Amino acid sequence: MPTSLAPRLTLIVARARNGVIGCDGALPWRIPEEMRHFRQTTTGHALIVGRRTYESIGRPLPGRRMIVISRGSGALPFGCERAGSLNQAIEIAATKRDDGIATDEAFVAGGAEIYALALPRADRLLITEVDLTPQGDAFFAAPDADAWQLVSSDARRSAEGIGFTIQDWRRRPFR
Repeated sequence: MPTSLAPRLTLIVARARNGVIGCDGALPWRIPEEMRHFRQTTTGHALIVGRRTYESIGRPLPGRRMIVISRGSGALPFGCERAGSLNQAIEIAATKRDDGIATDEAFVAGGAEIYALALPRADRLLITEVDLTPQGDAFFAAPDADAWQLVSSDARRSAEGIGFTIQDWRRRPFR
């Protein structure tokens, strides 16, 4: 039976200094420490992604409820659920199951089109600012300080020497 409360919607994204989040359907960097943060943060929750982002991942991620937004009717692998819209994906994420996946918060993990759809509904942004300026074809803008408040910032450096900062933003109350 579906719950009546929508989960808190959190966008989780890694973006370069120039706003790049992707190039040719892939991340333009490899930072294992940032991927570990992603895994630890999203495990135990619903993960909402677009079809192209899912295809770039290539498999359901363990310990998460994979909800793929797609208008197509092609088969998805076992472990994935199809949603025809962001609204439907949020409804699915709010539906309790017996597998222990939380329904109080769902994470949106791309791509750019799905982020754009979800941003007006988001309560929280978890942004990893990567200290690089790669070429790319998918972008995520810096948060608007009038709409979002930075509540924490954790600067780190990868084993390869790449700097990155994990930022937690919360939507400001409407004035």
